Amino acid sequence: MKKIVLSKKQKIIAGTVIGLAVLLVALVSARKIVAAKNSAGNETYTVRKETYENVIEIAGTVSAAKSQTLKSLNDGTVIGVYKKEGDSVKAGDLIVQLDDTEQKYNLANLDYEISVARQNQTAGKIKLMQTQREALVRKIADRKIVATFDGIIASLDVATGDYLEAKDSIGSLVDTSYLTADVEVAETDVSKLRAGQKVDFTFPAYKGNVEGYLVSFPAIGEVTSRGATIVKAKVRIDDVPSAVLPNFSFTGKIQVTAPETKLVVERYAIGRDKGMAFAEIIGKDGKTNKVEVKVEPYGAVYVNVVEGLTGGEVLKAQSSAAKSGRMKVSSKGKSASGGNGGGANRPMMPPF
Repeated sequence: MKKIVLSKKQKIIAGTVIGLAVLLVALVSARKIVAAKNSAGNETYTVRKETYENVIEIAGTVSAAKSQTLKSLNDGTVIGVYKKEGDSVKAGDLIVQLDDTEQKYNLANLDYEISVARQNQTAGKIKLMQTQREALVRKIADRKIVATFDGIIASLDVATGDYLEAKDSIGSLVDTSYLTADVEVAETDVSKLRAGQKVDFTFPAYKGNVEGYLVSFPAIGEVTSRGATIVKAKVRIDDVPSAVLPNFSFTGKIQVTAPETKLVVERYAIGRDKGMAFAEIIGKDGKTNKVEVKVEPYGAVYVNVVEGLTGGEVLKAQSSAAKSGRMKVSSKGKSASGGNGGGANRPMMPPF
């Protein structure tokens, strides 16, 4: 076997490479040791205020409190238009008048016949003519298009001289003193509903929230085309902003209970001494101040601080997250997060 002989220069290069490799291994090991120490001894946690909302999310479109389609009840020529689009009207106000000359003539003629009949005919004949008169009075009334409630003319498309046929629609009248909407609530949330619950509305067309309330919900459910069982609950807005109009879309929340603000921190920041819970607050100067606290469980990883802290404090770790099982080492040597660490599926605050 031929023996390989290295030159002096090659020996120097090989020695240098081996030395660098040894140094690199030493540096990596040292960094791991420092990281482990920092993780175990210098980890901190911040106490934060979080708001828990117990709500049912809804969506839909709002409708006017009342609406009336303005229609002609008979054929005829328009002889008067007394309101225009955007006008406010009262119940009974005349909006459009159709020609009623023939109907008024028929009524006047009948009134004459009744006056003659009172002198010459029997009482039975007069009663029959009175019934006929009531029918003629209604025909005159049907030549008018009037408001049936107080509201605003949302649309009106008619002019004097137009000829209308029976049931022709010429516009609409709405009452926007309040708005309502029917919203779907899943069967699993129906038991949480109570009439009068506060509802927060958000409209794309309006900056800011609008407050309303739950009016009612039926005692029977229904199945949607998607196969889901729901109930149609009615919600209402009394204080309507001028920028919010009927048929505007919204998203909203029915408040099942009032929002709760809690002080939340990881449980690894809380220690125990003779049965009492405590935390160590790290000051700006780096010194720690030990205080007694009262806490209650808040999920797998967090606690709710009931007494002893006000929020915003930075606390020294009392136990290692890795030792407690929150951090697990994978088969490839990389740490993997476990427990309730606040991922995308977390609600507004950690769940109970």
